[in-house]
Amino acid sequence: MATLPNSLPTLATDPSGRSLGLGLPLGRLIDATDDGPWHEPLLWHAEYGASSGAWTALGTPAARTGLLPVLIDVGGTQGGPAEWELMPGEMSYPGDHDPEEVLAGFWEEYAADELDADEEFPGETWPGLADAPASLPADPDTRAAETANALLDEGTWFKDPRLALVPARRSADIPAAIGWTGPLNHENDVARLCAVLRSWEDRFGIRVVALGFDRLVVSVAAPPTTREVAEAVAAEHFAFCPDNMTASLREYAEHQVLGQRFWSFWWD
Repeated sequence: MATLPNSLPTLATDPSGRSLGLGLPLGRLIDATDDGPWHEPLLWHAEYGASSGAWTALGTPAARTGLLPVLIDVGGTQGGPAEWELMPGEMSYPGDHDPEEVLAGFWEEYAADELDADEEFPGETWPGLADAPASLPADPDTRAAETANALLDEGTWFKDPRLALVPARRSADIPAAIGWTGPLNHENDVARLCAVLRSWEDRFGIRVVALGFDRLVVSVAAPPTTREVAEAVAAEHFAFCPDNMTASLREYAEHQVLGQRFWSFWWD
């Protein structure tokens, strides 16, 4: 996939990142993929657990060099990204996909099964994208930092989160940029899902905040404030990640979307 020039190779000879205007802690570069070493590092992550404030202290200045912050869990049963089945060579470019077409295709594939379990489900016909709010009530990057701090302070979402830096054009592209395969049983080319993330980025000010082996957390600068919009967004979530839907669409919208400052997804 098309990416920005990668600043990470600089860290091989300058681990502190001073030549990039950064002051990085001890960290490691990851180039391991399912097919062997990638031709350049895919990400950098700190060797020690992230603490509240790390996102702003390190991630904000790094973003000016084209390296975007994300929390990476290295303590799951599948280990960290060096052990994940990263497949950057298999990913296309998110900008080549239409997010509504992606969601509509998934909807048609999975809606029939959901109809059997949820009598309030909208139906087999794709309901369309949720309306965007008139404005963003919060700065997306500020909300991302707040969400990262909240996840770290709570300490229950990830076993061993580390701050990572990824060369990507925009936050929504981070999964595709590293060849993340968390949704592999749902979609082989995560760039198609990143196209949806781009749409949420444009409409709701989301940022990709954290990745585990098969889990994704995004911050939301403009969460839906009405049940109608929340249910429309819940429909998008269902198409994006059917495994997330453990309740009726209406219950999911009420508890997981309406007014929620972050959205979490998990693929079986």
